[in-house]
Amino acid sequence: MKRPIRSRILAALALVVPAVLLGAQPAHADPVSQTSGFYVNPQSSPAAWVAANPGDGRAAAIRSAIAQRPMASWFGNWSGDIAGAVGRYVGAADAVDKLPLLVAYNIPGRDACGGHSGGGAGTVAAYDAWIASFAAAIGNRPAVVVLEPDSLGDFNCMSQSQINDRVGMLSRAVNQFRSKAPNTWAYLDAGNPGWIDATTMAQRLNMAGVARARGFALNVSNYFPTGDNTNYGNRVAGELRRYGYSKPFVIDTSRNGNGANGQWCNPAGRRIGTPSQLGGGAEMLLWLKTPGESDGNCGVGSGSSAGQFLPEVAYKMIYGY
Repeated sequence: MKRPIRSRILAALALVVPAVLLGAQPAHADPVSQTSGFYVNPQSSPAAWVAANPGDGRAAAIRSAIAQRPMASWFGNWSGDIAGAVGRYVGAADAVDKLPLLVAYNIPGRDACGGHSGGGAGTVAAYDAWIASFAAAIGNRPAVVVLEPDSLGDFNCMSQSQINDRVGMLSRAVNQFRSKAPNTWAYLDAGNPGWIDATTMAQRLNMAGVARARGFALNVSNYFPTGDNTNYGNRVAGELRRYGYSKPFVIDTSRNGNGANGQWCNPAGRRIGTPSQLGGGAEMLLWLKTPGESDGNCGVGSGSSAGQFLPEVAYKMIYGY
């Protein structure tokens, strides 16, 4: 985040003064303008595999088409000390003036309907503490964070009490990023075009505090084409106007190059999509799921666990077969 002091002051005044004049809460600063592109993690799972297997015939393609692309890093109960893990990752990106992409994936009852990625924090209180540490570890550094994939789509597998707890946790999480990470854009996950209708999703987003977030994220770890997601995102944004506001959205394009075939768990014949970029029918197109990382013990990832990097799956995804 290497900007002249004077430009940082002017940028801050540009954000604060209008808000003060209007009596509104100051908007978050723009992390995109504070950085010089998206961060490429040299320790991502495909990069680590390439480094460990330089003689493999698939390595060159995986390196250039996947490992050298900006993509998100996921943080959950496997991350250990969350403050340290997030702090190191965001710090590494900040050191090279790049914008890190992070996914928080630790809500209790995670993946309630799918089951392959189950787990999460043990209690509501544990999650609240975890996400507070996550936000504080980012601090004033620029970042983009997607909050809890699947969390607003899984309601039919949950009791009303569990739903109430989940909505409360998400709403408090949004507040944590707003107060502790002022240069972070946080997006609540909003499923995909084949899951929940736009009216219902807008209602859930509103309950979960999207009014205080940057916006919402679509197609995380899924395969629907960008155009389908754009249409759905615009419908959700339109439905949010019922609550007196609207929001931008981002789309996960990591694996949607061939679109969806009706399956969500390691389907065959998928292809990587448009690399992370600004615009493209949404506020940003982002690689949120790492191409080649398994969705669980299913499909072409039979015998694997969720999050495990599968080089053969990654290699075939480059070419779409």
